[in-house]
Amino acid sequence: MSNSLPASSQPASSQPASSKPAPIWAESLRSPLTWHYAGFALLLVLVIGLSIRLGLDWAATNTRSTDALAGKQVELKALDLQTAPLRGLDKRVEESRARMRAFFDQRIPANYSSISSRVADLEIASGVRLTRVQYTQGPPGPDLTEITMEAGISGEYPQIMRFVNSLESDRTFFVIRAMALTGQQGGQVNLRLRVSTWLRRADADASGLPSTPQPGETAPEPSSAATPASAPRPGAAPREEQ
Repeated sequence: MSNSLPASSQPASSQPASSKPAPIWAESLRSPLTWHYAGFALLLVLVIGLSIRLGLDWAATNTRSTDALAGKQVELKALDLQTAPLRGLDKRVEESRARMRAFFDQRIPANYSSISSRVADLEIASGVRLTRVQYTQGPPGPDLTEITMEAGISGEYPQIMRFVNSLESDRTFFVIRAMALTGQQGGQVNLRLRVSTWLRRADADASGLPSTPQPGETAPEPSSAATPASAPRPGAAPREEQ
């Protein structure tokens, strides 16, 4: 007997091996749909990232804008408070000028004769006696020139106080600059008085009064130069100009 076996009885291992099926993930990678999904997911991640970044930037910008707006509002309020006193300034300036003109018209003498005559009236009304009366004018100002009167006053104390008070409250604008006691005998009191008033610059120039001595200068003695023709003579009570 032959030891060879029929072909059909040969072992299965002698048959050629069949090919194995490809893995599922490999097939998925080869599928176009998979790459579409991957691209969509990537785009979705990018969109979400950009949206988050945009939101953060917007929030930061909005915060800075709010802070800047609040700062501008504070600056505007500060400027409003600073400019509040200037509102209506032109109107207040015009009102001040009107009051100044009214003051000039009501309380500034029209001329030198008005000063000397008014002082004489107050002298008579109070009962005092003025001596060595001297009028001088200071440096001219933009609108007014100061007129200084120096005089000795004799009388009883109540009379002198009545004269001083009448000067301070008179309609003509008088300012008492100095007052010094020079002597007293019995009930009589002697004072040296210095009083200022003002004239408009043109009226002061026309008065012919000498200049007021500066500090350190010696005041001129009362004379015809210091007391114009309309002024009281030295040693006599002032009289009104005729």
